[in-house]
This record gives sequence, structure tokens and C-alpha cells, in this order.
Amino acid sequence: MPKLFPILSAMLLTAAPTLAQGPVATKDYAQWVNPIIGTDSKPSLSNGNTYPAIALPWGMNFWMPQTGKMGNGWAYQYSADKIRGFKQTHQPSPWMNDYGQFAIMPITGQRVFDEDARASWYSHKAEVAEPNYYKVYLADHDVTTEIAPTERAARFRFTFPKTDSAYVVIDALDKGSMVKIIPQQRKIIGYTTRNSGGVPKNFKNYFVIEFDHDFTSTAVFKDKELAVGLMEATVNHAGAAVGFKTRKGEQVQARVASSFISPEQAELNLKEIGDQNFDAVRQKGRDAWNKTLGRIDVEGGTADQKRTFYSCLYRALLFPRKLYELDANGKVMHYSPFNGEVLPGYMYTDTGFWDTFRALFPFLNLLYPDQNAEMQQGLANDYKESGWLPEWASPGLRSVMVGNNSASVVADAYLKGIRGQDMNVLYEALVHGANNEGPLDAVGRKGVAYYNKLGYVPYDVKINENAARTLEYAYDDFTIYQLAKALGKPKKEINLYAKRSQNYRNLFDKESGLMRGKNENGKFQTPFSPFKWGDAFTEGNSLHYTWSVFHDVAGLMDLMGGKQKFVATLDTVFALPPVFDDSYYGGTIHEIREMQIAGMGNYAHGNQPIQHMIYLYNYAGQPWKAQYWLREVMNRLYLPTADGYCGDEDNGQTSAWYVFTALGFYPVCPGTDQYVLGAPLFPKATLHLPSGKDIVLNAPKNSDQNRYVNQLTMNGKVYDKNWLSHEELMKGATLDFDMTSTPNKTRGTSNAAAPFSMSKYK
Repeated sequence: MPKLFPILSAMLLTAAPTLAQGPVATKDYAQWVNPIIGTDSKPSLSNGNTYPAIALPWGMNFWMPQTGKMGNGWAYQYSADKIRGFKQTHQPSPWMNDYGQFAIMPITGQRVFDEDARASWYSHKAEVAEPNYYKVYLADHDVTTEIAPTERAARFRFTFPKTDSAYVVIDALDKGSMVKIIPQQRKIIGYTTRNSGGVPKNFKNYFVIEFDHDFTSTAVFKDKELAVGLMEATVNHAGAAVGFKTRKGEQVQARVASSFISPEQAELNLKEIGDQNFDAVRQKGRDAWNKTLGRIDVEGGTADQKRTFYSCLYRALLFPRKLYELDANGKVMHYSPFNGEVLPGYMYTDTGFWDTFRALFPFLNLLYPDQNAEMQQGLANDYKESGWLPEWASPGLRSVMVGNNSASVVADAYLKGIRGQDMNVLYEALVHGANNEGPLDAVGRKGVAYYNKLGYVPYDVKINENAARTLEYAYDDFTIYQLAKALGKPKKEINLYAKRSQNYRNLFDKESGLMRGKNENGKFQTPFSPFKWGDAFTEGNSLHYTWSVFHDVAGLMDLMGGKQKFVATLDTVFALPPVFDDSYYGGTIHEIREMQIAGMGNYAHGNQPIQHMIYLYNYAGQPWKAQYWLREVMNRLYLPTADGYCGDEDNGQTSAWYVFTALGFYPVCPGTDQYVLGAPLFPKATLHLPSGKDIVLNAPKNSDQNRYVNQLTMNGKVYDKNWLSHEELMKGATLDFDMTSTPNKTRGTSNAAAPFSMSKYK
């Protein structure tokens, strides 16, 4: 096998979320949020694969305008010109699709139910999208629709023309649904069962819709056919339409709520609105967003930088969403997506840890620890109810992606001071997941018997993406090792996971200088190309996955032959053309295309495996290269526009990367106390910690040219490390960055300045 790579290398129940104490926001941070960012996407090319989520932070229900047909994961596409309805959605990703969804659509003229017949032309020029508010003009019906959500309910306001043929259509969708009209109460109740998997057999989303006008007509639809004289239908595809006679500009309003628990709980959830009018609900939602977004106050920078920053912050505060509800006494309970029972306690869902362990959950630990405390309690309930921790939950266990990264999410939370969770249950869950294959390929550890025996998952035993699994398992073992130490577990157990954390070494190929799949007999796979996506790796190639040694970068550096060769390999990722081998997939997947068109060589920021890579220059004593490339990524690959992301946004991970990076530091290795330094984007940023203390990041000379850190002081003292301590930041801190247009090649160059690596830890 020729030494391909060395030759070449020579060349991101309350309406308001419950937040801990902290300053009440007086600024309107929500004005900078654009929920449309990332919506100009399609299956073949993702510019975010987002939709405008009209919701409260971590809310159980989101709302969205629906341009796609029923069942289409790309339910809102910026390029579309018609709206079919306004959908209550729980969709975390178009690839995962939705569950528990139903749609509401105002129409005029002929009473129609079919989604194509009721669809209306619209324009972005007559569309307003804010985190807590959505408004659009439906041209074909001459109706303006407005939505203002709470966590589990929403207010609708429809402004109709003068007509005796105004209607609101309710579509409970197919796969089993029910509607019932109750005219004397101006109400429609029902349920939808539509889902994309991950639910028990008794799954239902019960909804209630209450209007402020009497109905002048009613209609029930059974599988799209009008059912004359009926007020109720339970069929495959149920729907309803209620009519009104309106004056020009007359507003018909509706209160909507839903529950996964029962019809009665849906009625209870409606109390989130109570007797508040539309404007009050809208303002309360705005206040909730401003309070939550206000944990970070950035100053200076351009308007586009602020829009990008706060829009990314908004995306980082949506998932995982609440799956719990409050009973009549205010007690927390949830419908279990694992066993179908209604049980006490917290539950969150709709996140994939393969993505979000990297930055999203560490971000919550830093600034929203109360929310992650609830999430951790929910994870304990996940394990008690299913026997496993989910690696991808939507709403229950899903078989997507690789790794056992729930270990990182649990360990990092505890090590960063999150408390209130049952650590006996959670540690048991980690050990169980680390030593067993689950009922699904993406639950537990696929190939664990090979991994525990050989120290890697072999390439030739029909387990796909084996090298990626090995590298992630090794890092996950490191986080279990860290947690076991903190919990005072037996030394034998601690040593076991410490040893397994070094399994990454088994896949390092000295010939290519990269990670490479290895057969069961101990020989490396052949043929091998560093440009081949998939195969031994997950949605990436060896150039991307080689860096997945988060916990022992110095160990990886030693394997590569030292700092010089390590940096040369990092440089080469950017210097190479965007060549690729897509033969494993039989075609060019969108992640490859997004790398190809980004203009940054083989650096594939649009997908998660490589997102920490730039920060690794700090471990080799060349932090100025990290500072250069981080600013390049922020400038070139994030925009406040409909095509503003460079790949899937992925439930807050790619957004959390930007938020962290714009602040000037990043959690390369969750499960440690450290953040690795970059350079701040704004002249000033203040982080309001829930304790009441502040982290102030000053960089007054910051500009597009002044992207390099000449000197850093912390609390008035010169600070020459390439990392920051979480523990020290939690005490409150002031960091002063002296920014310059030329790199300082003397700061941060010593071995002592390097961030944590396990093999160097004493």
C-alpha cells in the first residue's frame, strides 16, 4: 500500500421556562433571532435542515407553517410558495421526521379539506417569524394567520375578510385519528397517532381547540370524504371544518393545547393560556425568550454577527424538548415513550447524543444547569423505563448513528456540578450500556464483545462504521473512568475504563498517519483511502475521524510523530482539494456535497465529527492557527440567512459550536474541567451565570482584521494557558483579550500551556 497520506500532507406547567435566579433581561435579545435561518434546504443539500420553530425554550410543542405535504420531513422549505396548514410539530430533524402532529388551516370560499385544495400562495414579504410569534398572509383566502405559543398550548388569531364562508380546518392526519366537534362549547377535541417510530402501541397526542366565535356550520371528514350529519369520526384520517360569518377584518381566535397523557390533561394544559388575550400570550413568550437569551449579552460586532449569534443561541435552546406535563396539583409527570405508562418525574426527548454531546450539553452545563438537571433526571427515567439510555431519542429509542455517547452526557453533567439526579441509577445505566449490545444497533454498543476482547471493533465482521464505533467507545470509556473516580468506585473498575480509553491506539496506522479500520486478525483493512466516506467511519472519512481522540490529543500527537507532523496533518485537511470517495454510499450524500462546496478543502464543518478539530492546534503550541481558522469558519460558513448553515444544524450542536466559538472557548473534551481557547468574535460579551456571578469577556480592539490574541489576562493577571477551567469560571471571571492583526507566535507555545490529555495527566 503506497504511503498516500504522508505524500499529500507534504502539500458547529408554565408558559415560561423555569430558570434559576439571575438578572431579568431588560434588552430585547429576541429581536436578533431569525427562525428562518437554515430553512432553504432539501434532501440533497442541507443549509441547516431547520424549520421556523415557533415555541418557547425547550417547549413540549412547537408550531410551524407547513409547506410540504403530509408526512414530508421537509415540512417547511424556504423555496416553497404555498402553505398547506399550521402544524403542531415535535420534529427534531427531517431525517427523523415527526410524531404527534396535526394541522390547522383557515380558508374562505369553498369548504375543502384536501391539503392541496386548501393550500394558499404566500410570500416571505408578508411573513413575520419570531421565536414566540408567527404571522403570514394567505393570499388565496385573504386571511392573515398569527400564532403565539406557550410550552404546551398556543393562541391563534385569524383575520378574515367579509364573508359568510370563513372556515377553520383541523387535519388530524392519517395513520389513525379522531375528531369530535362540540358546537355548544365552541370546541373541537381529538387525537392523532401519526408518528415515525419510537412510540408504544397506545401512543396518542390528544388535542383540544376552543374558539371565541359560535360556529355557523360544522363538517367532519372521514378519510377525506365529507361525513354528512356527523359530529365525530374515528378513522384512518379524520378531520373537521367549522364555519363562521365574518365582517371585513374580523378576528376569529382559538386556544389550542395538547397532551400525550389524556384528553383531560390536554384541557388542563389549556390553562397555560387561561384568559390571557393574544397579545398577552405573545408578550409573555417574548419575555421568556428574552430572559433565556439574556444569559449572554454581546456588545459590538456587526448587525449580521448579532443576528447569527442570537439565532444560533435560539437553536441551542430548543432541544431536547420537554416531554413532561403538570397535573392538577402541579406535579411533574410524563407519558413514557418506552412502555406507554403515565409515570411521575421529568422526561426530555428529541436529541441525538452523537451530535449534541460535543457542545450542546456542555453549553447547558455552563449556562443552563437547572434545565440539564431536569434532563439528567429524565435520563434516569429513560433507563428505568426502557432498560437503556437512548443514544437518539424521538420520542423513544431510535436506531440512528453510532457510539455510546450518553456516557459523555451523563458524566460531564455530574463532573460540572449538576445535582439532583439519581447517580446510582445513571452510573448503572452507563456500565450496562458500555458492556452490552442493545435491542437496536444504536443502543448500547454494537460489537461490544469484539471491542472488549480485542480493543477494537473489527472491519471484517459485518459491523458497519466499525472504526468510528471504536474511537467513540474509547472516548466514552474515558468519561466513565472520570465519573467512576468522582463517585469513588472500586479501583479495579476505574482502571478497567482507563485502560479501555486507550483503545484508540489500536486503529492508528503509522503508514498513513491516520486512523484505519482493522480486521479481526489484527491486520489493517485494504485497500485504504483517506478520502473514503462511510465504510469504517460514520458520515465522514479518516481525515475527519482521526481527530476523535478528544481525551488524549497528546497521545494522538505522539502516535503521529510529534507536534510538527501533527500540525502538518491538521494543515493538510485545509490544503487538500475537496476530493472524496463516495463508493460506500453508491452516490454523493448531502454531507459530502456540503464539504465540497464550502471552499475549505477537506474540512467538513457541516457534520459533527470534525467540528472540534481546529481547536487542536492549541495542543501543539500553535494557537494562532486555531484563531485564524475559527474566524474563517464563523465568517464564511454561518450567515443570518435562509441558507445560513453549512450542513444539518442538528438539534443545537452546530449552533452551540458557533455560540461557544464566538465567545472564545470550546469544550473539546466533555468529561473534563477544561474549555480550549480560541478567540472572541465580539468586543465584549457578558455571561450571566445562574449563581448571579458574571463571566466578562473583553476584547475592545476586536475586529475583522484583529482576530489574533496577543495577550490574555484573567482577573488582572497574565494568563498564558490555552485553556480555561470550568471551576474557575464558575466563580465569576473577567478575561481581557488584547487582540491584534498579526499572530503572536510566542504565547501559548509551551508544553505547559497545552490543554488536558490523558496520557500527560499525572
